[in-house]
Amino acid sequence: MKTLVLTRMDVEHIVTMELAVAAVERAFAAFGRGEASMPPKVYLPIEDHHGDFRAMPSRLGNSAGIKWVNVHAKNRRDYGLPTVMGVFVLNDPANAFPLAIMDGTLLTAFRTGAAGAVASKYLAPSGPATISFIGAGAQARTLYGAHRVVYPSFEPLVHDRNESAARKLADEVDGRVVSLEEAAGAAIVCTATPSRAPFVRPEWIRPGAHINAMGADAPGKQELVFEVLKRSAVYIDDIHQATGSGEINVPLSKGEFTVEEIAGTLGEVVAGELPRPSPETTTVFDSTGLAIQDVALARAIYDVAKESRMGLEIDLMGLESQALRVHDGSSQ
Repeated sequence: MKTLVLTRMDVEHIVTMELAVAAVERAFAAFGRGEASMPPKVYLPIEDHHGDFRAMPSRLGNSAGIKWVNVHAKNRRDYGLPTVMGVFVLNDPANAFPLAIMDGTLLTAFRTGAAGAVASKYLAPSGPATISFIGAGAQARTLYGAHRVVYPSFEPLVHDRNESAARKLADEVDGRVVSLEEAAGAAIVCTATPSRAPFVRPEWIRPGAHINAMGADAPGKQELVFEVLKRSAVYIDDIHQATGSGEINVPLSKGEFTVEEIAGTLGEVVAGELPRPSPETTTVFDSTGLAIQDVALARAIYDVAKESRMGLEIDLMGLESQALRVHDGSSQ
């Protein structure tokens, strides 16, 4: 048995946003039905280098795996490296054999964008005229691509504190650069910033809008003024992660929001365990990123790679070399 190694280039050739959205939707449904196993995300702070590592294990059906991923805010400036880098190890839960080792950086970006689109599909009114992207980084691009899978027609609105970054993204997606207030007034609002100071105000949000709060993925991060949560039906991805590191983590710690005010999990809505909110309800999806999203997409990528004979197969565990030594008597 050999382990399949998939580089960033291999993953780029295989993954599509359609593949990602379908895999992430399946993962949320399974999680909502209680069919997935996902221990809490483990954080390893690297404070002297302005970053952290995260270990994310999970099991979903015929796949188990773990993602080892970092977030180092100053990587580009100091080292010319991406802020986020990840490696995913995919195992067979029946015998623990490592089926694949693959780049987890692109996987993370695609599954995060897909999560936002799945949330919009189930929590937002259909047929939005405008979808805004606040924060014009790499994550905004996958959020845009994933929403195009769900909604073929909408006007993209882009806002970023860096106007040139906003302009670049707007040109790429044939959208408009707008003020923060106009961006927050879109039918669907996607925030993807590392902010620790809330900046989206409740008076800017239109009634019945949906907000994908994607940026708060560590303690202390917050993008929405807490009144936005108070006026909305708030759906989370996972209770343990959301309360410790999601958009609600700061309002919870300050007593501005309570766990009892959470409307439910996205998985429960996708699985049909909870009804979809009414079109008049303003909704928020608090996304922290789930390990089951990673394992679902990693398995989908692996299956395509095996079928297409892509990647490099290696005897990582030395099983074939052991067999050869036993066969020729060299182990004695």
